[in-house]
Amino acid sequence: MAISRKYGRTYHYPFSPGTTSDDRIQHDYWEHIARIPLLIHTEKLDGENNCLSRYGVFARSHAAPTTSAWTESIRRYWQSIRNDLGDLEIFLENLYAVHSIEYKKLDHHFYVFGIREHDRWLSWEETHFYAKLLDLPVVPEVKRVTAPPARGQFEQEILELVSQRGAFDPHDVHTGEPTVMEGIVSRNAASYHIDDFSRNLFKYVRKGHVKTDQHWTRHWRKAKLICY
Repeated sequence: MAISRKYGRTYHYPFSPGTTSDDRIQHDYWEHIARIPLLIHTEKLDGENNCLSRYGVFARSHAAPTTSAWTESIRRYWQSIRNDLGDLEIFLENLYAVHSIEYKKLDHHFYVFGIREHDRWLSWEETHFYAKLLDLPVVPEVKRVTAPPARGQFEQEILELVSQRGAFDPHDVHTGEPTVMEGIVSRNAASYHIDDFSRNLFKYVRKGHVKTDQHWTRHWRKAKLICY
């Protein structure tokens, strides 16, 4: 039995080309977007989804805390905050190990993208508040959208956003060449119930993002930070 409820699958926009066979698509996304007063587009970072709670540090599975080598640093950090978390579950992108993208201007290894408390996902404002208290950065915010335009214009704006380089100077690990960001994650800026997850969070992933012919965990290496 899982110690806590794991992070749900983020549904793709139907115009997201970077889907795989087990991905889910929110075909009626526009119906939900039109009801969201403030939508936050954030940069999708190429790392591992980790969760920090009072019970430990979790990766994709919440059946037991993770013990992987690339989470050793975040597990040490967790020891210093574990008694302050209460019922908060901090979800973050762990960039300690290089995956398919290497970031040349990375200033931290861990970026918060969501915080859950009991049966609610906290608002974007609350997420920033708690992340600051924990001395953790938040994933880069790309754009805020109020009163979404027509569907066609909305989709075109996302295509323009994902053609940008991204906040941390991403490079393709295979070619060594500069590349654009992995994608965009869009979330309702307000708080919402966990059962409404698929109607409040969506993503766009560029085509051909994952190019590894073997899993990155076999020969992983630590991502360099610009401060070192």
